[in-house]
Amino acid sequence: MAFHSGFVCILGRPNAGKSTLLNALVGEKLAIVSPKPQTTRNRILGIVQVPPQKNRPGAQVVLIDTPGVHKPDSSLGRKMMAEVREALEGCDLLLLIVDVTQKFGQGDQFSLEMAKKARIPVLLLLNKIDLLPQKDRLLPVIDEYRQRHDFKEIIPLSARRRQGLDLLLENLIDNLPEGPRYFPEDQITDQPIRFMVAEIIREQVLLATSEEVPYATTVAIDEFEEGEKLTRIAATIYCEREGQKRILVGKQGQMLKKIGTAARLQIEKLVGTRVYLELFVKVSPAWRESHAFIEELDWRRQLERSNR
Repeated sequence: MAFHSGFVCILGRPNAGKSTLLNALVGEKLAIVSPKPQTTRNRILGIVQVPPQKNRPGAQVVLIDTPGVHKPDSSLGRKMMAEVREALEGCDLLLLIVDVTQKFGQGDQFSLEMAKKARIPVLLLLNKIDLLPQKDRLLPVIDEYRQRHDFKEIIPLSARRRQGLDLLLENLIDNLPEGPRYFPEDQITDQPIRFMVAEIIREQVLLATSEEVPYATTVAIDEFEEGEKLTRIAATIYCEREGQKRILVGKQGQMLKKIGTAARLQIEKLVGTRVYLELFVKVSPAWRESHAFIEELDWRRQLERSNR
């Protein structure tokens, strides 16, 4: 049996479960997850290595997680939607993921229109079925979506509970073309460690703060020094106003300490050494509207500069 491979884009509105699905399929935490919308700001690549079986060929499924589809209202939002459009280019297959606990809305319509314009086979994933009070509520949802588009497959699942993932993986392999192994067998992402560390810190900010603070923050790695037994990291959390900075630092620095401790434990699992993490908070007014600032944060551009 010939080897199957290809690129698969995950598309959907904010909080549909795209990042949870990516992590579940890859088997490692590559994308940060929080209950807050627009947690994912960059497209994230995850590689599923599937060994051959008696009745199934080996495969390499290259998944691309994308920011939630939304109407952008800032330079950051426009950058996020550009990430979505770029992810769709050159993909062999598209996974349109929807939250079955939510009524079909404008975000779903916008996502569906983008999926149709991509002109590639679309698998519809009805996510969060574990949260439905009655399972018979699923059938009307399936009928509704069947009328909206001719999907290659419609697969109910729960990414959080890992329900339906085996069926999804079978469908992915069946619908991907015969092709080469694009990445080495032991590789699961193309993200550099520095970017993943920045995202882990931002995840803890998202989980620890509320109201407008999570959306007005971003993280930059200032220093990253890897040692055999200790990794030293210095990072800056940027926000837009002094009031947000006071919240992030907290009374006598307690909030920043809480964020740092939780992030350090996650980073130690990632790098495999003890971690010394130093966090700073700086105010950069209206950074979400600054195209130059946002481009400076893009890890792909940082990588290009370091390779010159």
